[in-house]
Amino acid sequence: MTEASAETARRDRVFLVVVDDSAERAVALRYAALRAAKSGGRVALLRVIEPVEQSEWAGIGAMMAEERRDEAEATLAGLAAQVRDITGGLPILITREGKVAEELLALLEEDPRISILVLATAANAKGPGPLVTALTGKLAGRMTVPMTIVPGGMSDAELDRVT
Repeated sequence: MTEASAETARRDRVFLVVVDDSAERAVALRYAALRAAKSGGRVALLRVIEPVEQSEWAGIGAMMAEERRDEAEATLAGLAAQVRDITGGLPILITREGKVAEELLALLEEDPRISILVLATAANAKGPGPLVTALTGKLAGRMTVPMTIVPGGMSDAELDRVT
C-alpha cells in the first residue's frame, strides 16, 4: 500500500454512531470520537425518526413530523459539537425516517464511506438493548461492516485508556 493510499484509507475511515435517546449513546459517541481522532478518521451520526402514524388530520401529522425533524436536527447539532471538541472536525450528520434497524442497514449498504458501526450496550441488567440484540441476532447476516460493541457502563477514563 502506498503512502497516499494509506492516508486515503485513514481519512475515509468513518465510525458510525446511532443517535437514540438512551444513556449509553454517550459512551458509543465518545468511543467513536476518540477512535476517529486517534486514527485520523471521521464520525458519522445517524438519527432515525420514527414515522408519524397516519391520521385523519393530515395537517397535524405533517406538523408532528416537522417537529420530530427539528428535534432530530437539534440533537445532532449538539452532539456534533461534542464530536468536534474531541476530533477537531465536524461529523457527518444523517437523518432518516423509518424503523431504526432497517434504516441503519440500508445506510450501511448505500454509503461505502462507513467502515465501522459503534454501539454501546445498555448499562442495566435488562439485556444489551434492542438494536444490539437485533444486529447480533436475526439481522447479523445483513451487516456489511464490522461492529464494535462498547460496554455501556464505561467511564470516560476507561474509554480514554482503551482507545
